[in-house]
Amino acid sequence: QVQLVESGGGLVQPGGSLTLSCTASGNIFGLNVMGWYRQAPGKERELVATASSGGVRNYADSVKGRFTISRDSGWNTIYLQMRSLKPEDTAVYYCNFRPFNSPTDYWGQGTQVSVSS
Repeated sequence: QVQLVESGGGLVQPGGSLTLSCTASGNIFGLNVMGWYRQAPGKERELVATASSGGVRNYADSVKGRFTISRDSGWNTIYLQMRSLKPEDTAVYYCNFRPFNSPTDYWGQGTQVSVSS
């Protein structure tokens, strides 16, 4: 079992910055990928960025160049540094943990990010 807790969401003006964090606990050993997904009202959940335990990072085209995903030295916490935020970035952001050799996905409860003037 893996538990994920996100924090850092809030209300920010367009062009502003915000940093999200997610800490994983439980059975988190072994190769894995952690990442951020988001879901706006009326839309499907979409990938934002991922970071593997090997250090490989991937980004959605919509956030590339604006968002940065990182993992701490213990590989149990990820961050999403968001800058140049747009109203289109408004969504609930979910932390995801995926063991490399398992189809299992673990999700946090989500944190709301609202970009509005």
